[in-house]
Amino acid sequence: MKRALITGVTGQDGSYLAEFLLEKGYEVYGIVRRASTEKFERIAHLMDTIEIIQGDLLDQNSLFHALDAIRPHEVYNLAAQSFVPTSWNQPLLTGEITALGVTRMLEAIKMVDTSIRFYQASSSEMFGKVREVPQNEKTPFYPRSPYGVAKVYGHWITVNYRESYDLFACSGILFNHESPRRGMEFVTRKITYAAARIKLGLADELRLGNLKSKRDWGYAGDYVRAMWLMLQQPEPDDYVIATGETHAVEEVVEIAFTHLGLDWHDYVKTDPKFFRPAEVDLLVGDCAKAKNVLGWKPRVSFQELITMMVDHDLEDLQARNGE
Repeated sequence: MKRALITGVTGQDGSYLAEFLLEKGYEVYGIVRRASTEKFERIAHLMDTIEIIQGDLLDQNSLFHALDAIRPHEVYNLAAQSFVPTSWNQPLLTGEITALGVTRMLEAIKMVDTSIRFYQASSSEMFGKVREVPQNEKTPFYPRSPYGVAKVYGHWITVNYRESYDLFACSGILFNHESPRRGMEFVTRKITYAAARIKLGLADELRLGNLKSKRDWGYAGDYVRAMWLMLQQPEPDDYVIATGETHAVEEVVEIAFTHLGLDWHDYVKTDPKFFRPAEVDLLVGDCAKAKNVLGWKPRVSFQELITMMVDHDLEDLQARNGE
């Protein structure tokens, strides 16, 4: 039986990946940081089937001991300070976790067992002020946030350890991926949750930033399958994972509100405080390599994704309010 270790197991991607690996017959371990208040909502249904161990990407020793105790066949490094706006307020912490945390894990693998296969969660935010459209594995990086900069470091240190120490280390350059488990601070979930609240009479407006900003949005459940496929290949490599479609924030709003029989123009207001200091205007990925080499392609459409999230939020709010 294969053993896998996931950092960031309590997050959106970590929860979907844990489910996926369990279905594949893996023993699944998740690293979580010690905290007085533990948040296991996304993996509550998995707590009897996965093992949680304490560790921290800020603490080299804890990673070494975790790897030495578990001896995993695969490590998926999904943990990060991953909310882009926060990275401007906490750039040093973002760098310590999202950049140097990758090095600490790679060092631990190098010391414990160089046969461990490693997946690094890279990000389309590395492309930032894009040099070409669409973006592929060879597109130059031009990050536009401390988060994007930190992800570039994490990406290149993974390449460096692969080439320097012959580690099986891969990076998945994942474009935006959403789900009903997305954090409330992210714009897609902010929209779907607000639309459901407005439908139920619990709110009367939604304030957003740049409605014209465009992204390549896919379903998180599809994207974790790509992570696993990367570590099953004969040779390690890096892959763009995306839908190849671009949609504006305004389109997310329109689908969400229309699905509930609402006219979004009556409720949505633009608020300058939600604009980024340096905006990323257009991200769209070319995943031809992933399709050709991994045999991967997205299964859930953009429309299906947004309506799935709206339905989830509506049902959740109705249950909470006894409807």
